[in-house]
Amino acid sequence: MTEILLLLAGLLGGAVNSLAGGGSFIVFPALLFAGVPPVLANASNTYAALPGYVSGAAGYWKSVAPYKDRLVVYGLIAAVFGYIGAELLLVVSDEQFSEVVPWLMAFAVLSFIFGNRINATLRARGGGRSGMKLLGTVLILSLLAAVSVYGGFFNAGLGILLLAFLAMAGMSDMHAMNGLKLFISSTIALVAVVRFIFNGSIDWYHGSIALVGVTTGGYVAARLARYIPTQWIRVGVIVYGIAMTLYFFWTAYGAQG
Repeated sequence: MTEILLLLAGLLGGAVNSLAGGGSFIVFPALLFAGVPPVLANASNTYAALPGYVSGAAGYWKSVAPYKDRLVVYGLIAAVFGYIGAELLLVVSDEQFSEVVPWLMAFAVLSFIFGNRINATLRARGGGRSGMKLLGTVLILSLLAAVSVYGGFFNAGLGILLLAFLAMAGMSDMHAMNGLKLFISSTIALVAVVRFIFNGSIDWYHGSIALVGVTTGGYVAARLARYIPTQWIRVGVIVYGIAMTLYFFWTAYGAQG
């Protein structure tokens, strides 16, 4: 029964990632419900998401090509600070992480809800490369470093934060932004997964079931995307994300009372 739950959660999470983003809101709680300890569940969720990031980034290559001069800098920052985020995850206990999870989930859900509005505002004010000059290269790259630490520590909501970063960096082409988002996500997830492997922090059995589901769901949803209203998916993800956030707050704090 647990295996079926994880496979279904992976299928749904992969589909949601392809259509609207936010699949980790589904896969991460499913790993917890399957009995995987919180830190291992988080690491296994990153492992399950990695193939989807890589294949998605490859699919957007033509859109990313005009911005290939950014790949080395973005990739290096994502790798270094994503690794730092993974290290931070490994020094907290399951109990400590369980207390942090509700706040991370709440932050990720709010970013998902208001991400499009924030991105639109930032693009309107940024106006291409002038936006990057206005904010300053150091500030922009510092923001990427902070987001990369977050992504190495906790995968949910990473895509929304990266889109906000790219908007602040002066980008407005959503196809290119999605491609760079997936490239950076792939880099963060790859270094994090390598670190988790050396620490023995991945539940290979449950994580691999979720991985098969996520990869399959993402592929199928990409083929059917034109027939599914994205707004319906977004609403479903938001409702589910809020419900899971409230549940995690209750288990971390309310159940102790």
